[in-house]
Amino acid sequence: MNCSVGKFFGLSTAAFKSPKFFNIMGIKAALPKYEIYFYSTVLCLAMFWAASWIFEVSSSNVNRKAFKTSVKPGYFGRKMDTADFEWMMWFSTFREHILFALSGHVLFAKICSMLAPQYRSLVCMVYGLLAVWTSMGWTYISLMLSHCILLYSISLVKIRWLCFVAGFCTLATFKCEPFVSWQAGFVEGDFELRHILFYRGCGFTIMRCMSFALENCERKDGNYNILELLKYNFYLPFFYFGPIMTFDKFYEQVNKSDLTRKERELWNISLQGLIHLGVIIVVDVLFHFMYILTIPSDIKLLKHLSDWALVGLAYVNLVYDWVKAAVMFGVINTVSRLDHLDPPKPPKCITMLYVFSETHFDRGINEWLCKYVYNYLGGKHENVVEELVATLCTFGVTILWLGPCEVVLCWAFFNCFGLNFELWTIKLFSMEPFASFETAMSEAMSRRIRAIFNTFNFWCIVLYNLMALNSLDFVKLVAKRLLLKGFPITTIIVMFVTYCLIQVIKEQERRQALVDDPDPLPPALPLNAATATSPPTAAPQAVADPSKEKAE
Repeated sequence: MNCSVGKFFGLSTAAFKSPKFFNIMGIKAALPKYEIYFYSTVLCLAMFWAASWIFEVSSSNVNRKAFKTSVKPGYFGRKMDTADFEWMMWFSTFREHILFALSGHVLFAKICSMLAPQYRSLVCMVYGLLAVWTSMGWTYISLMLSHCILLYSISLVKIRWLCFVAGFCTLATFKCEPFVSWQAGFVEGDFELRHILFYRGCGFTIMRCMSFALENCERKDGNYNILELLKYNFYLPFFYFGPIMTFDKFYEQVNKSDLTRKERELWNISLQGLIHLGVIIVVDVLFHFMYILTIPSDIKLLKHLSDWALVGLAYVNLVYDWVKAAVMFGVINTVSRLDHLDPPKPPKCITMLYVFSETHFDRGINEWLCKYVYNYLGGKHENVVEELVATLCTFGVTILWLGPCEVVLCWAFFNCFGLNFELWTIKLFSMEPFASFETAMSEAMSRRIRAIFNTFNFWCIVLYNLMALNSLDFVKLVAKRLLLKGFPITTIIVMFVTYCLIQVIKEQERRQALVDDPDPLPPALPLNAATATSPPTAAPQAVADPSKEKAE
């Protein structure tokens, strides 16, 4: 089985998001405006400079022999980068088929919601079964139903560890021979999407069945009906490509009787769809001018690139993968929101990531892992040993989910180490004498020093996760050029630009924190006290506007 990681994800630690942690990090610490403007200017200039290098390399090597398989004629009289099969499948090759299937789902769900809303989940299940049967055949449906029945039967015992063992063993059958080939024989036809739809549908089915089984174990009064499992699994928008919504959330939302929408909710859904359409067009246009996916596969060309082009290429690859995940999940989420569901949020932008605890591109898988494995074993995430056990088990499940191979093992090891190292660092710097040092300095200086450490952390995240997107050779080349051959000039310049990026991110987080958790205003003086202390002839003062006071 070809080992490729399409979407990588990490862990979100609840303890890292607590108010106490944010106070320690000084998230509300402000810097002078001119300093923020300087950082933003440097960052924009660096981005344009790196993009110009990538554009020049793409234009000068458009007819390169190694590019013939992935750089093909497009629009505007230019050639287009078509190296990403998944993007081309969604928005070029099979877009009519995908659009037709999702449109049919929306139409039938809307008709049922108006005529018989109590049966809308059942209608969605029937439509999903028919769509899967049409695309993959009745034998594939039989295979999925057999896995559902097996895990449902085990869930009736209500033994948590047994559900895990059965689920992981079933998932392993899709990762190793001869079980893979035997089960792949259940798929009828020989079309281009057969391989992808088979593995995606099987993998997500097992994860959904495990979520159902674990939630059934937690239920004290009776058991869930198997029909609820089938409604959950064969909901078409989530079936092949996710995201995974845990069963408890899906069950609660799909069975709610009140289908009234909030004010301007349909407008927001429509606007979200238009934004996704705009992003798709922008990405397709950029593929005609910058071959960011084809260039990393040509090691000979990479060795002759400038430091700026190579570093920019590494960063843009991660940004593109985030955009792809955001758009693909966004399209599906838009459809599910029309069905009155609240799906997992889009992934956090890679540009905003500088800590391992926030690194994830698939919030659905992330929530699944955190709920059933990571938070269950890690407790409050304060004990170093418990945290280590929780992360090891979580990344063990991740390796099984992605399929064990050299790239996945390296990716899991470095990300697991990075997540634990962050906890160790927080523990260390909360002790003396470091805590006293930070207390003595100003909040702005503390923010600057932390940003320096975050700069190195940012590039660790970039290099570790490039393994999942490109190749080990590309990662080695970028690391060698950044840290060894380019030292000290390239290293210092790139780290300084990254430092500016971190400060811009922290400024956005500071503003959002003030919105989410505004500082309390000073208590107003009692009326009689104010009258007693005011001179008799004093003119009445205007009452200060709290919003203006907050802005200042």
